[in-house]
Amino acid sequence: MANENKGKKWTNDEITKLKNFASGNTPTRLIAMKLKRTKEGIQAKAQGLNISLRPINKSPYNRRKKK
Repeated sequence: MANENKGKKWTNDEITKLKNFASGNTPTRLIAMKLKRTKEGIQAKAQGLNISLRPINKSPYNRRKKK
């Protein structure tokens, strides 16, 4: 279940992972699954830390198209 940590305090490790996932253009739902939190919890924490979850103009997970 994706919300095993619902209501639990965020650890420094989870915050670091959230920042890394966000900078890697990882979709919010996938971040929620990886951190076992709700999508809403991820969004709230990101907003509180001023972390943008908005997709940037590149492929997810830093993939590059082959030519």
